[in-house]
Amino acid sequence: MTPNSQTLFPHLPERLSGLGTLAENLWWSWRPRARMLFKMLDRQAWKDSGHNPDKMLRDLPVEVLAAATHNDEYLWHYDVVMTLFQTYLTRRDTSLIGGPLASGTVAAAYFSAEWGLHRSLPFYAGGLGFLAGDFLKECSDLNIPVAAVGFMYPEGYLFQRMREDGWQENVEDPVEREAAPISRVMTPEGRQFVFEIPLMRPSIFVAVWKIAVGVNTLYLMDTDIEQNDPWNRKITARLYSGHLEQRLRQEIVLGIGGAEMLQQLGIRYRLIHLNEGHAAFALLERIRDGLQEGLSFEAAREAVRKTTVFTTHTPVPAGHDVFPYDLMEKYFHPYWADLGLDRDRFFKLGGHPRKAPDGFNMTVLALNLSDHNNAVSQRHGEVSREMWRDLWPGKALGEIPIGSITNGVHVRTWLEPKMKLLFDRYLGSGWIDDHDNPAIWQLVEKIPDQELWQTHYWLKIKLIDAIRERCRRRWVENRTSPSILLSGGAMLDPSVLTIGFARRFATYKRADLILHDLSRLKRMLNDRWRPIQIIFAGKAHPSDDPGKRILQKVFNICRDPEIGGRIAFVEDYGEQIAQYLVHGVDIWLNNPLPPMEASGTSGMKAALNGVPQLSILDGWWIEGYNGKNGWAISAANPNGENRDAQDADALYQILETEAIPLYYRMSDDGIPHEWVRVMKETIRSNAVRFSARRMVKEYLRNYYTKILASL
Repeated sequence: MTPNSQTLFPHLPERLSGLGTLAENLWWSWRPRARMLFKMLDRQAWKDSGHNPDKMLRDLPVEVLAAATHNDEYLWHYDVVMTLFQTYLTRRDTSLIGGPLASGTVAAAYFSAEWGLHRSLPFYAGGLGFLAGDFLKECSDLNIPVAAVGFMYPEGYLFQRMREDGWQENVEDPVEREAAPISRVMTPEGRQFVFEIPLMRPSIFVAVWKIAVGVNTLYLMDTDIEQNDPWNRKITARLYSGHLEQRLRQEIVLGIGGAEMLQQLGIRYRLIHLNEGHAAFALLERIRDGLQEGLSFEAAREAVRKTTVFTTHTPVPAGHDVFPYDLMEKYFHPYWADLGLDRDRFFKLGGHPRKAPDGFNMTVLALNLSDHNNAVSQRHGEVSREMWRDLWPGKALGEIPIGSITNGVHVRTWLEPKMKLLFDRYLGSGWIDDHDNPAIWQLVEKIPDQELWQTHYWLKIKLIDAIRERCRRRWVENRTSPSILLSGGAMLDPSVLTIGFARRFATYKRADLILHDLSRLKRMLNDRWRPIQIIFAGKAHPSDDPGKRILQKVFNICRDPEIGGRIAFVEDYGEQIAQYLVHGVDIWLNNPLPPMEASGTSGMKAALNGVPQLSILDGWWIEGYNGKNGWAISAANPNGENRDAQDADALYQILETEAIPLYYRMSDDGIPHEWVRVMKETIRSNAVRFSARRMVKEYLRNYYTKILASL
């Protein structure tokens, strides 16, 4: 039983009752026409709600809704959107997965510790979460039935506030569960659905929430309920607990609890897909289910291997959870007996052959129990095969069973609506439904330079206006000082070449590389005729003090009077400011220390909107760069000493001799035609290759359809 829109929004007029159903399905979030339907009701209310129709409808006066029922133009738009919505939800074509599945069965159960879907649902820390969100949205667009599993984090991730000294503060910002597009899973008797995980003592009780994502559902587990003691209530409190034991308990709930939840809800799935190793305990639970059906351990393990897809996302050692054996024994001592294993055989499942004393490795567990493993770019595949080759002794490097499927981004989510309208005019009105067709993108050449440039310039103004509005709001609320106001971007100028750097402040991402030679940079920032400006955004992990120190360095340089407000740091980087940045900057900067960048989806989002890349050749950019669609930072001697100095010099050289002159080379009509040519090539060469549609279809072709056909 699920609350219906009449229960959630009882004040909705009958004529507009569909608005409640629409608000509770995130389909609206990637459909501009649906978003406009809410915006048309009250533009200020839409803005104040954070573009969250669920919250907006709850707060909207009855008079506003009543007036809309007498507005013929609004009712026409309403009927069109509701028809599109119903048509979308009732599609029957399931040919991509080989035909319809039995009732209550989905093609895949997709487990992820992070989910990036909308700013009102802060269940993500970075790219891993948005990749999961884009994957689920694209599966919905392709009518692939998926049951998604994650956590309801009542405390979210972290709300970033910068102190006067530039140190990041982690402020609690509880999720407004009752004002978000999320609902409780209920029993037929009308009570909240709760299930038990008896593995731990005392048992853990878990409530479940759900989010409608097009035709699919994301189920979120929540231990913050009265049946649990305070220690257990905190398991799902926030993303990535810094407490090691609590982190283990979290992953037990995600994996074992997630598998148990799907079973109790009666959701059957043909294969399981793990987005990173956090949920790998789910594979043990699947083996246990096989044993209960009468299989031997070896047969159950083989069945699980054949129906498991595992995606690894990082070459950074800290990104692979390792738990001490004594801690594992505390929680799994009775469990390995259920699997018919002794202590040594159980621990061997997660033991690295050369690093076994380090502890139980979740990535090793996933790799040992999956026949279908992939990295998230071609280069990351090479790095991963080298990184994990010891798990397959005797195999040549090229035979290590870790493939690669390069990440992609959900086009409807990340393409700015004005840019979409431009594409509609010149790529054809139906291009969006065929956007993985390379021929479509050849038509980008038909877009007049003036129209593309003016659209981009409007998006840059929109970005800078949004940043200035943030500064103004903080000033009015008396929550800032003049120096912090300056560092926040109050003096940014839309006529200036604008470089964007927005990502997690992990040390390997080298956010401060462009600051390496400050005197040289200042000359570019303050050039009288051809200045540049830089916008930084991003959070350091709460326990990553080295990352926080880099952030502090960047923040404090923003306040240097000699820079004149030409470097800005935007606080509390999230989905909303990410949208503004990937739409509105002129250059997207990415300079990780190779080969640490597994993929890099933020650059793909920028490229989709015509923003050229200036990037180290690592991750996706090795595949994306063609010499005409941006710039590759390449050190003269990458294996030599002082790599940072070499890369910084190469970066400055590109800016000084190529990018800056090209940007400011205006023709008589006021258009930088050569720059626009790079923008067009960026779109033409990257949009089709780095879309979530291409990515999902690769997962289908390489793994899903083969698994489904074998069952």
